[in-house]
Amino acid sequence: MSDLFPAVAFAGEALIDLIRREDGAYAPCLGGSVYNQARTLARQGLRSHYLNPLSADAFGRALAGQLAADGVQAADPQPRLAPTALAVVDPGTGGGPPRYAFYREGVADRDTRAEALIAACARLPGLALVACGGLALDPRDARLYLPWLDAQRAAGRQVALDVNMRPQVMPDLPAYRAQALAALARADLAKVSDEDLQHLGLPGDTPQAQAAALFAQAPALRLLALTLGPEGACLLDRGGLIARWREPRALQVADTVGAGDCFFAGLIAQALRLGLIGPAGLRLPQAEEGLALLRHAVAAASLCVQQRGCVPPDWDATCAWRDGA
Repeated sequence: MSDLFPAVAFAGEALIDLIRREDGAYAPCLGGSVYNQARTLARQGLRSHYLNPLSADAFGRALAGQLAADGVQAADPQPRLAPTALAVVDPGTGGGPPRYAFYREGVADRDTRAEALIAACARLPGLALVACGGLALDPRDARLYLPWLDAQRAAGRQVALDVNMRPQVMPDLPAYRAQALAALARADLAKVSDEDLQHLGLPGDTPQAQAAALFAQAPALRLLALTLGPEGACLLDRGGLIARWREPRALQVADTVGAGDCFFAGLIAQALRLGLIGPAGLRLPQAEEGLALLRHAVAAASLCVQQRGCVPPDWDATCAWRDGA
């Protein structure tokens, strides 16, 4: 990992995706939105830290082993006796989104406290950005992640949030929506999909109008990546559209598991390499830089969807795909 760029710390879920195959059997794949992002950033050649604990069971050992193989530093290396969380995944057809069922009660990645996350970040040299989202937005974990995010902002670090809402598995949708908006209110940089904006209940007839409404409700938010499925992605600031890009080539889609995770981590990786994120904070990109961010992020997602499960691409492969477009 290069010491030339700031480090990033990720907090949130690590689990096993049990992905249904065409024959009806389920194939276990390492996953979890935040876990995938930590892996992707490390494979993009940046310093990546994963903050949550993992289980001592076979799945937990596999998750930990893959982090180490990819170069991710585990901030809490003590294995827990609690089991690894599971996600049962029914892949979408025709490139559509997959459907999930989660088993996360009493699991290892939730066996931590805000104080532990705060202390871990305080020990990390060169930490300029913390990233969160996904199942960490479960309102039942508010006492864990919101104080941690507040402490990171107070320490002068930037906050990145991937909303990635799963309303079908949250028992209290209004509380879930409120928790997501509370986390977004603490974010400098965020990623949302057009579906996320609908689940958040934001006003507006178009995703761009809903994104403007999100900026109005999230006072710290300065930069927003909006993904639009096969239509590509937009990058916006409070003044409106910075850039837009979509994959120009037809893809052989194996499944879309982890595509958004690779997109977000690819965006962060390019932002770090362009010097947009650093000790001085977040610098908003100009139009050319914004396009470079999106092209790299879309390339990372395009490589991901062509494989089963989340297999994060490395920096060289992402650049080769991006520059071949």
